[in-house]
Amino acid sequence: MKKTYGAVAVLALLATATGCGGSTPSSANNLPVPAASAPAAAPSASGPAAASAAADSGAGWAKWGLQPLAAAPAAPADRPIKLAGSGAVPVFSEVPTKDRVVFITIDDGAEKDPRFVEMMTDLKVPVSMFLTRDIVKDDYGYFKRLQALGNHIHNHTVDHAIMSKVPAEKQHSEICDAQTALTEQYGTAPLLFRPPYGDGANTAALNTAVQQCGPRAIVLWRESMQIHDMQYQAADKKLKPGDIILAHFRGPKDLKGETMTEMFAEMLRRIHEQGFAVARLEDYIQAP
Repeated sequence: MKKTYGAVAVLALLATATGCGGSTPSSANNLPVPAASAPAAAPSASGPAAASAAADSGAGWAKWGLQPLAAAPAAPADRPIKLAGSGAVPVFSEVPTKDRVVFITIDDGAEKDPRFVEMMTDLKVPVSMFLTRDIVKDDYGYFKRLQALGNHIHNHTVDHAIMSKVPAEKQHSEICDAQTALTEQYGTAPLLFRPPYGDGANTAALNTAVQQCGPRAIVLWRESMQIHDMQYQAADKKLKPGDIILAHFRGPKDLKGETMTEMFAEMLRRIHEQGFAVARLEDYIQAP
């Protein structure tokens, strides 16, 4: 078996049911869980301007056949995940919080559907993007449009290598070269890293490479979105406060004819059914 996957091979892999990371990663969190504080209160507003904004928001959701999600609370003043500027990086797949929120992360970058940008503009749902350089380099600008909506861009390697199957030098170049390219294109160095498939997340070699290249945490997930439903790690198949959800930039070729906006709408319905809001992951992380 070859040790690395080029961009063409990656696109073929995206067609599988579990994809980049739909299967449960063999990992354990090593982040200390602080005592949780009470959820921050969401800001309130009243009057004609607030009523108009609420109406506009409702119309945006109705346009996509969705019911609005509950509003996320204000970002916590004391962010529960605190990252250090040096040393070993933590590995986490959820955020320690009592806020009834989940976090959406989207990987790779193969599908560049302009309708998805329109959807995100209408709904204003925050997402964190983990981009693979060789998959996005044909259209860096597409993700700049999503970044302009306030969404953050993070590191997902150069060409989607299975990290535990490649030597330390390759792990280093996969992360460092992607870090350089994404920083140049998007103006901010990625704070977080996700290994393809979650592979090697808890190995010393990968942790060392991440430290050397700049990201300050390795981020995994608790649920992954498939075409119409979620794949859960928890036996009760329910979302929990602080869960990180994995999705992918995919289109009809990989989604059995479904579009990315249809897949994303299905994910939002699952979140809505369980009574969660979507918060911005970076609002719960204290950068060094």
